[in-house]
Amino acid sequence: MSATRSAPVFAINHMVTPALRPQAFFELARAIGVRDVEIRNDLTGNAIIDGTPAADIGAQAAAAGVKIATINALQRFNEWTPEREKEAIELADYARDAGAAALVLVPVNDGTGQEDGARQANLRAALTALKPILTARGLFGFVEPLGFEICSLRSKREAVEAIEAVGGEDTFRIVHDTFHHHLAGEPALFPQWTGLVHISGVTDAAVSLSDMRDSHRVLVDGQDRLGNTAQIRALLAGGYAGVFSFEPFAEEVQQHDDPAGALSQSIALIKSQLA
Repeated sequence: MSATRSAPVFAINHMVTPALRPQAFFELARAIGVRDVEIRNDLTGNAIIDGTPAADIGAQAAAAGVKIATINALQRFNEWTPEREKEAIELADYARDAGAAALVLVPVNDGTGQEDGARQANLRAALTALKPILTARGLFGFVEPLGFEICSLRSKREAVEAIEAVGGEDTFRIVHDTFHHHLAGEPALFPQWTGLVHISGVTDAAVSLSDMRDSHRVLVDGQDRLGNTAQIRALLAGGYAGVFSFEPFAEEVQQHDDPAGALSQSIALIKSQLA
């Protein structure tokens, strides 16, 4: 039996500081002692969407001494179409050429594709099609169930069952997002199946569970309502050995005048609570 890790290894998602250019973002990571980063393909006016070559991103990461854990994300991945296949190939090529380890896979999240039976079939069809694309490029696919009531993939168990059904154990893992885990209300954890953990907190005492949205997601602090520390502790105890990546969406975080200080404070708080 492998020993469990007691201390989390942190990463940061570019959503923490979406206005920073990649090089500055990578340098921010190193400034706070973080070696793993997630880059995104949905930041307007920023890489990847601005056409920055993947090789340039990889070189900047290497120069800063950080590793690109993922590109986040292939959207609507479980709605497999010729257009989605083209998008997946282009993004997987970019991930490979940038030196990323994995591609995050985000499901349809608009109220469609939720029907029982069709939902599972769509998921398995997409995983079956993605498997050779990812394998040929040496990438993992990280499936991210979302907790929103309108999402076509809310259950981590359903994701794991689909991965097993298509023989994707060597290619796919799931993302445990502490925000979405709380929203979905699915108590089960799958640490052995988890390839990535996204962490963020909600501190607004007035917002109801069903009304929580990305805009409420801040850095984890002492007023966190999502139980981040308990989730992190349980995942570590269960043998999860990947990174815990900060992914806040609230403007107050993204526009913070001292992101390094804010992130360092959150990291220190989580570590103290775990201790």
